[in-house]
Amino acid sequence: MTGAPILQLRDIHKRFGTVQALSGAGLIVCAGEVHALLGENGAGKSTLMHVAGGMLSPDSGDVLIDGSPHRLRSPRDARGAGIGLVHQHFTSIPALTVAENIALFAGWDVRPRELALRVSALAGRLNLPLDPGALAGTLPVALLQRLEIVKALAADARVLLMDEPTGVLAPSEADELLARARAFAEAGGAVVLITHKLDEALRGADRVTVLRRGSVVLEKEVVGLGSWDLTRAMIGDASVLDEPAPVAFVVEGAPRRVHVAGLEVARESALGMAVKQVSLGIRAGEIVAVAGIEGSGQRELLRAVAGVLPVFRGTREVTQPLAFIPEDRTIEGLIPELSVTENVVLGLGRSARWVTRGRLDWKAARQRTAQMIAEFGVRAVGPDAPAASLSGGNQQKLIIARALEHDPAVLVAENPTRGLDVQATRAVHDRLRQAAGRGVAVLLYSSDLDEVMALGQRIVVMARGTLREAPAGASRADIGAIMLGNAAPSPG
Repeated sequence: MTGAPILQLRDIHKRFGTVQALSGAGLIVCAGEVHALLGENGAGKSTLMHVAGGMLSPDSGDVLIDGSPHRLRSPRDARGAGIGLVHQHFTSIPALTVAENIALFAGWDVRPRELALRVSALAGRLNLPLDPGALAGTLPVALLQRLEIVKALAADARVLLMDEPTGVLAPSEADELLARARAFAEAGGAVVLITHKLDEALRGADRVTVLRRGSVVLEKEVVGLGSWDLTRAMIGDASVLDEPAPVAFVVEGAPRRVHVAGLEVARESALGMAVKQVSLGIRAGEIVAVAGIEGSGQRELLRAVAGVLPVFRGTREVTQPLAFIPEDRTIEGLIPELSVTENVVLGLGRSARWVTRGRLDWKAARQRTAQMIAEFGVRAVGPDAPAASLSGGNQQKLIIARALEHDPAVLVAENPTRGLDVQATRAVHDRLRQAAGRGVAVLLYSSDLDEVMALGQRIVVMARGTLREAPAGASRADIGAIMLGNAAPSPG
């Protein structure tokens, strides 16, 4: 332990209906340290952080700050005690500007000119630049993540609870974020890093706590630990770390399922072109993985192929049916207030097997949803459980299960394993490979370059709006260089 404990959670119990989320869980966070909190999806990590952040009241147990018991009745109480929670799901209000979101969170006065200067100064001091006047709803995911961090620090947090902060960041951005977390700790603060990326925990944290089914199974200094140790603590089996090499399922003469030529797509902000003269073909049974620094045009490319964004110029030919897995599961993927079954029904529409002549058979829908829950390992009370009651990773599993239920000819996926633990990530990878094996043409983007290399039979890189193909056998460094624009465009 680097310094005295700032935050202590002792013997925390929390139940949601029949689900015991936390069973005597605990955590000690000390000044000057980065502390990794690990566990499978549904292990209780986010629940424990929500207790620390004042969003949930424990059924029993104690929260101590600087050694004194505190009863945190609300996030405001937690902020007042110096606890800042950086959410996995963004909490900014899309219709407000960056400055207005920060002011609302931190309780600052809203005087536009002074506020803009204050936000710019704070963001500059933190080396997290943001445009104070930009609407939050127009920001890409990486900048929304940055906004969450700035909001927490604007409220003078001493402890930062960071829930999957690097899930949507490029490798270089993730490294920068870990460096900033270290600098914050060295200045006397403390950071709790919730992550599913074991390498991040090993290289970025001083100590680690592992939860399994709501209880602590490991609390130890990181020195001397390896990925195998952490995986065994989380799930009892390290074999899930092994990834098969990408296998080409596409056969010679397989039909082309995706064909775009001379594609131009405007930015979602409508300010300029995000995709410039891009050509790409994907055949049945092929997995094409896209790499790129955030904002390089990959989001607009995938959404244009999926039919979500209009094409400004060029050719787009895509075989139907098509399934789309959006990056943000809580805004575009699911309606949290509706049940699991209702979300599946809405997502599949009239093409579902339980719709006959315009009539919907709810009993059949519930039965099939229950089967999907079991087949994809979604931890839910049942098909009638609210989607909001599922952990983030289990929500993602549900969205992927629903997408594959379409029996698509083409599958477009944005960051399909964002927020998933190592075992669930491996399961999703297996599902995508199985889909390709059935002849599905898969186009995916991942902010995790390792995932791109693990899945992509072909790897293409978006850089400044243009598409560049990585040569066969390209290394991580080679692809990183192309991401930075240090290679000539290749034909699509």
